[in-house]
Amino acid sequence: MDRVNDRKTALVTGANKGIGFAIAQGLGAIGFTVAVGARDDVRRKEAVERLCAAGVDAFGVALDVTSDESVAAAAETIERTAGRLDVLVNNAGISGRMDGGAQDPTTLDLDVVRTVLDTNVFGVVRVTNAMLPLLHRADAPRIVNMSSTMGSLTLQTGPILAAYAPSKTMLNGITTQYARRLADTKVIVNACCPGYVATDFTGFNAPRTPEQGAAIAIRLATLPDDGPRGGFFDDEGVVPW
Repeated sequence: MDRVNDRKTALVTGANKGIGFAIAQGLGAIGFTVAVGARDDVRRKEAVERLCAAGVDAFGVALDVTSDESVAAAAETIERTAGRLDVLVNNAGISGRMDGGAQDPTTLDLDVVRTVLDTNVFGVVRVTNAMLPLLHRADAPRIVNMSSTMGSLTLQTGPILAAYAPSKTMLNGITTQYARRLADTKVIVNACCPGYVATDFTGFNAPRTPEQGAAIAIRLATLPDDGPRGGFFDDEGVVPW
């Protein structure tokens, strides 16, 4: 527990690439020790090496958000290494299969829905609940859930994806429930949309860089104690639900 009390620690799930890596890099640049949560051992190790080479204090955490055992073990790793957790960014997410009308609501593949929900919603609950005891030890704990305007019932952006989009709607709903439950604690919970970012999710065909997408998450991860709770934000401010 050599890192205890000297630096704040942030766990970013799905941090080995894309927006997750950019969030890890951004938090590291402002002085956080970053726990790089990722399933793939090789990619996780490479991400930690890249962060450390850039001057970030980082360590890897084996983390499959769909596995209770993996999430419990990750919490133990963070407790052993850092003693507490100051920031949790629930970034890990999947789009789900789209072939053969799998996400057309009229031909929806329910197995695809279950798979997407298991990562995008249930995974967030698994990780959050496992990390809450560590977050409660921090002076200014923050939870950021990476959502999407595709989950906004008002905006209804993007293509019709009847597994992915509703998973983000539900994630926003869960975020408000956590915010209500934790209203009398120091833990501040919000959701955000990174915008249309060039990652493997978008086939790298999008106008925003991962760094631009990460900015709102970093802002919410470092909110003051009187900051908003249970909201949904992007770079422009509050996102209509």
